[in-house]
Amino acid sequence: MKYQSQKVALWYFAAAMALFGIQVVGGLLAGWIYVSPNFLSELLPFNIVRMIHTNALIVWLLLGFFGAAYFLVPEEAEREIYSVKLAYLQLIILIVGTLGAVGSYLVGIHGGREFLEQPLWVKFGILVAALIFLFNISMTALAGKKTAITNILLLGLWLLSLLWIFAFINPDNLSLDKMYWWFVVHLWVEATWELVMAAILAFLLLKLTGVDREVVEKWLYVIVATALFSGILGTGHHFYWIGLPGYWQWLGSIFSTFEVIPFFLMMSFAFVMVWKGRRNHPNKAALLWSLGSSTVAFFGAGVWGFLHTLHGVNYYSHGTQITAAHGHLSFYGAYVALNLAVFSYALPILRGRDPYNQVLNMGSFWLMTGGMAFMTFVLTFAGTIQTHMQRVIGDYYMDVQDQLSIFYIMRFGAGVAVVLGALVFLYAMAFPRKEIVKPGDLPPVPEGEKA
Repeated sequence: MKYQSQKVALWYFAAAMALFGIQVVGGLLAGWIYVSPNFLSELLPFNIVRMIHTNALIVWLLLGFFGAAYFLVPEEAEREIYSVKLAYLQLIILIVGTLGAVGSYLVGIHGGREFLEQPLWVKFGILVAALIFLFNISMTALAGKKTAITNILLLGLWLLSLLWIFAFINPDNLSLDKMYWWFVVHLWVEATWELVMAAILAFLLLKLTGVDREVVEKWLYVIVATALFSGILGTGHHFYWIGLPGYWQWLGSIFSTFEVIPFFLMMSFAFVMVWKGRRNHPNKAALLWSLGSSTVAFFGAGVWGFLHTLHGVNYYSHGTQITAAHGHLSFYGAYVALNLAVFSYALPILRGRDPYNQVLNMGSFWLMTGGMAFMTFVLTFAGTIQTHMQRVIGDYYMDVQDQLSIFYIMRFGAGVAVVLGALVFLYAMAFPRKEIVKPGDLPPVPEGEKA
C-alpha cells in the first residue's frame, strides 16, 4: 500500500460485505416465499422482503464502487485522498440512510417505486453523499497524475451521481414516471456502471497481470465507446409497452442488440490481458474473480439480455421469470463478482498481509457461480413455460404459478448454494490467516502492492 489514506477503503469494503450478507439472506427468504407464499406474510410481507433484497444489493454495490475508487485513485493519481474526513462523513451518511430506509420499510413507509422506494430524506442523503464523493475524488484526481483508468472511473461515477437526480422526479403520468424511472435504473446498470466496471477491471488486470498500461488503455477506450453508444439508446427496450411512441420498438431493438458488444469486449479484454501478462501474481483468487466477472457478465447481461430484448419477443416475455433469470445472472457477473474481486485483491494489501484463504475464496467463487448459473437455467425454463401458458394460451396468472412450483423449489436450492458461497467468502475475508507456503512457491508481491 503506497498511501495511508487508502485505508478509508477498508471501512467501505467492510460495510459493503455486511450488507452483502444481509442481501443474500433476504434473497433466500424471498425465494422461499415463492415456494410457501404464506410464510411470514403478516410479519414480513413479500414486498418488504423484496425491497430489502434489492435495495441492499444496490447500496452495497455502490459502497464497493466508492471504496474501490478510494483505493485505486490515490495509486493512479500518485497522491493522498484530498480529504479522509469527507470520505468518512460520506460513509456515515450512507450507512445512516441505509438503516433509515430499512427501518422505514419495516413499518410500511416507502415510495412505492421499484428500486427507488427510499423515503425522500434518504434520497437527499444519498445525493449529498454522492456530491461529497464527487468533490473529494475529483480534487484528488485533478491534483495528481491523469490516467485513462481514473478518467473513465470518474466519468462513470459523475454520470451515476447526476442521474440520481431523476429519482426525485415522480410525475402523475404513468408513462412519464416509468420513463424517468428507467433513466435511473437502466442508465445506471447498462451505461454508467459499465464504465465503472471497465475502469476497475482494467486496474485489477493491470496489477494482476503486469501487462503494459498502453495496451490496457486502448482496450478501455473501445469498451467505453461501445458501452455508451449502445447503452443510452438501448434504454428504448424498456419503452416498448409504457405508452411512448412506436418508433422506440425499432430503436430499442436495434441498439439493444449492440449492448452485447461491450460485455463481449470486456470478457475478451480480461483473457487477452492474462494471456499477454508477464506477472505470476500470488493473488490467484482475485484473478479468478476478475475473469469470472467478465465471463458471467457477458452471458448474464449480454446473452441472456439479448434473448428477450427484441420487441417481438419481449411482447410475450416481458415481466416473466425470464426477466428474473437475466437480472440475477447479469447483476452477479457484472457487479457482484467485480466487487468481490476488488475485495479479494485490496483487503490483503490494506491489512498488510499476503493473499490469504485463497482455497476458501476460490471455493466460494465456484459455489456462488454454480448456484447462480443453475438458478438462471431454472428461471429461464420457468419463464419459457410461463410465457407460453400465460401470454400465448391465456391461462390465469395464479394457475400458471402453481404449475411452476417445482422450478421455484429448485431455485430455492440454488439460492442455498449462493448463500453458502457468500458466507464462505465473508469468512475468508473476515478471518485471514497466513497461509503455509514453501519458499519459492509464490513470487513476492510486486513493489508498491505490499505494506
